[in-house]
Amino acid sequence: MRLSRETLVFVGWPESQFEKFSIRFLHTPTVAQMKLSTSSQPRMNRYEFLKISTGIIGGLTIPGVWGATTCAAETPPAERVGLDDFYLMRGLNALARSHQMSAMAGHLGASLVAGYFLGKQRPNLESEVYDGIQGDLDRVMAGESVFGSKMAKNSKIADSELFEAFPKEKPNESLIDGIAEALEKNIKTPRESGHNVIFASIAIHALKERPDLATPSIVDGIRKLIGLFDNAHPGSGYYGKTKGRIKGNKITLPELDDELPPYTDVKGMVEVVLEEIINQDPKVHVQGYGGLVHVNNHAAAITDLAQYGYPELVPAAIASHHQHLRLWRNLPNVADEFGPSPYAEFNPYTSAYWTSGKVSYDHALLTHRVKTMFGFDELAEAIDDDRKENRAYDKLRYMM
Repeated sequence: MRLSRETLVFVGWPESQFEKFSIRFLHTPTVAQMKLSTSSQPRMNRYEFLKISTGIIGGLTIPGVWGATTCAAETPPAERVGLDDFYLMRGLNALARSHQMSAMAGHLGASLVAGYFLGKQRPNLESEVYDGIQGDLDRVMAGESVFGSKMAKNSKIADSELFEAFPKEKPNESLIDGIAEALEKNIKTPRESGHNVIFASIAIHALKERPDLATPSIVDGIRKLIGLFDNAHPGSGYYGKTKGRIKGNKITLPELDDELPPYTDVKGMVEVVLEEIINQDPKVHVQGYGGLVHVNNHAAAITDLAQYGYPELVPAAIASHHQHLRLWRNLPNVADEFGPSPYAEFNPYTSAYWTSGKVSYDHALLTHRVKTMFGFDELAEAIDDDRKENRAYDKLRYMM
């Protein structure tokens, strides 16, 4: 889809608004983007942007993007920054080098990028929250993540090397489309619990917000990381003592699931995922497909693909997410074997969580805690439903 000056006039947006919001039209082989200037000129916020873009997309009959009234997560002007640029830049470096270690090594860089943007999403959290998040990320860089060289035992590089700076290069914002092109090749089916979409989307989010960091080495490395998922399976689940753990591509799901109607747009997907978060019950303990953490983060990543200029990827991404969610929902309850699902006493956005002395440093939670907090905000703000968002917020601790 090409969004041109003529297109915006056609759908009824006055030309007087073009200069006001500094819109430029970029034409690429894969997608045309409406780019909002990051200059000091007035900018429309994401809610305004999506009200406009929803009309454009709907008018051009691009299915499966946004439902009715929607808005994507907004990064508000920060009065203070939770984490400084060091974490953003080191996170992108690690994403770009992860392909030298393994596809799952992308967790390390993605967690740093998520931590940086979480500070932008919520600039007024208590200092103990930022300290806790920074502590998590420092542990990741120190080699404590299970997804680094501990998993890729034959890796030729150490965890710390992932984060090192690349030689200075001239940035080129047009290169960012290459990440979307790499994702397009493997987006149609679930890949490793949605990590192909999660890693690609968080990189796109970062580079669109900071195009000055879109250097050839960064983008090419991230493309190679996403390419590692081309032949990946959907993930795996635990099906009890008798069957054990089985990969998702070996599972035959029932044809109909009356409790999970199909969703074909972002709004429908977000509403379903928030309901899953709201309805969590510790008495139900399932293991596999990344758990509800990845159902959340996978969906959040899809909302960002739409927001940051790649709506043509969204219909296939939503269909893949639906398959991911069905695999997770069809897992058996193994509480009799493992006990109830663990959960935190406090919400992770509060100082009480981080100062309780009960913060879990579970082998996977170290990189997933901050990504889930970031993802929840991206997800929740993609619909205009404060009541549902607040109810889900209250249950987020069940994912910690």
